[in-house]
Amino acid sequence: MEFVSGYRDEFLDFAALLFGWFHKFVAERGALGASLEGRWRQLEAQVRRLPQDSALWVLHVLPNSNVGISLGQGVEPGPGPGLEAARLLGDEPPLHLRDLSPYVSFVSLEEGEDGEEEEDEEHGQEKGAGMEKVGPEEGREPAPPSRASPRESNPSEETKKEAREGEDGCREDRAEEMAGTEKRRPRRSDAAPLHLSCLLLVTDEHGTILGIDLLVDGTQGSAGQGSSTENLAPRAYALLCHSMACPMGSGEPRKPRQLTVGDAPLHRELESLVPRLGIKLAKTPMRTWGPRPGFTFASLRARTCHVCHRHSFEVKLTPCPQCSAVLYCGEACLRADWRRCPDDVSHRFWCPRLAAFMDRAGELAALPFTYTAEVTSETFNKEAFLASRGLTRGYWTHISMLLPGPGSAGHPRGSMPTPNLLLNGDPYQFLQGEGPALMPPVPLDPPRSLFASWQDYYTWRGLSLDSPMAVLLTYPLTVYYVITHLVPQSFPELNIQNKQSLKIHVVEASKEFDLVMVFWELLVLLPHVALELQFVGDGLPPESDQQHFTLQRDGPEVSVRPGSAASARLISGNKEKGGRRDLQIKVCARPYHLLQGPKPDLVIGFNSGFGLKDTWLSSLPRLQSLRVPAFFTESSEYGCVMDEQTMAVATGGGTSPARPNPFRSPFRLRAADNCMPWYCNAFIFHLVYKPPPAGAARPVPGPAPRAPTPADPPMPARRRRGEKKPGRGVRRRR
Repeated sequence: MEFVSGYRDEFLDFAALLFGWFHKFVAERGALGASLEGRWRQLEAQVRRLPQDSALWVLHVLPNSNVGISLGQGVEPGPGPGLEAARLLGDEPPLHLRDLSPYVSFVSLEEGEDGEEEEDEEHGQEKGAGMEKVGPEEGREPAPPSRASPRESNPSEETKKEAREGEDGCREDRAEEMAGTEKRRPRRSDAAPLHLSCLLLVTDEHGTILGIDLLVDGTQGSAGQGSSTENLAPRAYALLCHSMACPMGSGEPRKPRQLTVGDAPLHRELESLVPRLGIKLAKTPMRTWGPRPGFTFASLRARTCHVCHRHSFEVKLTPCPQCSAVLYCGEACLRADWRRCPDDVSHRFWCPRLAAFMDRAGELAALPFTYTAEVTSETFNKEAFLASRGLTRGYWTHISMLLPGPGSAGHPRGSMPTPNLLLNGDPYQFLQGEGPALMPPVPLDPPRSLFASWQDYYTWRGLSLDSPMAVLLTYPLTVYYVITHLVPQSFPELNIQNKQSLKIHVVEASKEFDLVMVFWELLVLLPHVALELQFVGDGLPPESDQQHFTLQRDGPEVSVRPGSAASARLISGNKEKGGRRDLQIKVCARPYHLLQGPKPDLVIGFNSGFGLKDTWLSSLPRLQSLRVPAFFTESSEYGCVMDEQTMAVATGGGTSPARPNPFRSPFRLRAADNCMPWYCNAFIFHLVYKPPPAGAARPVPGPAPRAPTPADPPMPARRRRGEKKPGRGVRRRR
């Protein structure tokens, strides 16, 4: 697929942006050579002529004394050109953060710890995210850099080594690695882990990252043996100049009206340097995490060229003049994309189709919420929106880059929720923020009509239109909409609305399984239907394979059955006879075509992306043989078209016309190389199976035929040894 905006982990785009800017910064700084003094004088003169930014800028000093970087067995140290964004943004980019875990992980450098817990890739994600987004550090003053500052005797060699290791750590960006990553983990190298001793960040007062510098020590033994800030000041000054001349986040080159520094010793060192740029330095260093309460890093809006993948801080990007959907750095890349072969992958073929997709932007943004204009904008700052509402824990971390740090509450990503975490009395505990409860009490009476919009559902559920719960509830409400509206329209012969139990398979459901408790809402919407949801996909955690648990309406009681299948149950104290049903959750951590078991009533997939995973070429024929209703959502119309092509190749069938999902997420997804509107679960369609060949039509299901009447009379009561007793089953059937 050409565009992966709705499927790729946002954190990978974030990392590619950081590495791309840092690589450019290191290359320009290393190329100065003997003309160092003259080059910096030219750069200072250039900065002095820049226009002034009215926003306050902040230089953050973030020391690190307990986390190191460990490289996988396949990553050998050696000379390299540095960290290249193309490694993460190439023709076959990794789609998930877990794809990097066999090659790069984060290990503990604290005394008494051997870092074994970091073999778990989720810990690596959390600690890695903690360094980049610094979620665990929020709200406390950074420690002085003198405790963990690197030795600056040869900064160019350090940065080259750090760039070399980072590039090698991205070598797993190959499509053939994706299938075996989860089950095959290479051994860690015997070399001591690298120590990221300090992180320098330049941001504005709104949290937009403008520049970054990574200070790396080579061995674990050097941790905590930092020098004073005497050698840190020239490096910080160089970072400030480069951030003004080439800001990472967005906007034209500019200099701040005022600068504040988050470290007292470094503030004193910069007092004589910063005024040379025509910038006012704050009188005192910043004593808190940010310049204002609730400070957090903003969602980065730097774009990339669709062809060469260069960022907007390197070149000026403009959309295609005809469709306004795809971004290019110039006429050369536009012509190259226009003339690509074969023709059906060229922009000449897609341009009118993409223009039609762009026309749906207004329709997709038509939502009833009070914050609709903000969250559907192309410049939507998701991180600031979540932070301003205290949505920085629980399931909200799954849609944010502020990942939970070690020791934080809640289960880690990609793991089976334990009964104690799931069933502590509040099924909505993972949906809450830092403030008051977001979900009101369950209405006493079941819904009297079917809901077809967020407006209707919010009114019945008692939710304010200012509530952001639609972002998480899009998954259960989409299942509800399929059951109550789409299946009766497309498959009326199933009479699904009158069934008292439904078995539903959720295909390629690793992300949805991480949010498993949101499906509790199905018990509220369909209280008299017994539901079984089986999450299937090789992206699910292997340790959760074949596990299951049951959810019911009231107070908690936990039980664990012997064997591999654990069961956790919420049991009602006064269960109504023949009344409310339960919800069973099962897990199968393997591709769908390898699943064994009874035929489901319904198959559902969220944001599927058939063209991004080879297992769909086997799973779609499996669905063709089952011929069950199968509904899938996509984050854009482009994804629906690609899914239809994949279905035709895999089975000879097709898909129904895609329609907007009324229960789509209100958050517009960030797109790096295009301007198309992307929303989670934006469109929905069902599979159209290829008709069976003539003469091979399957018989219509009906009652089993009666057993034939025996021609011989019954045998006498007494019989010889060795003769079989007449079949009792036959007499029963008579």
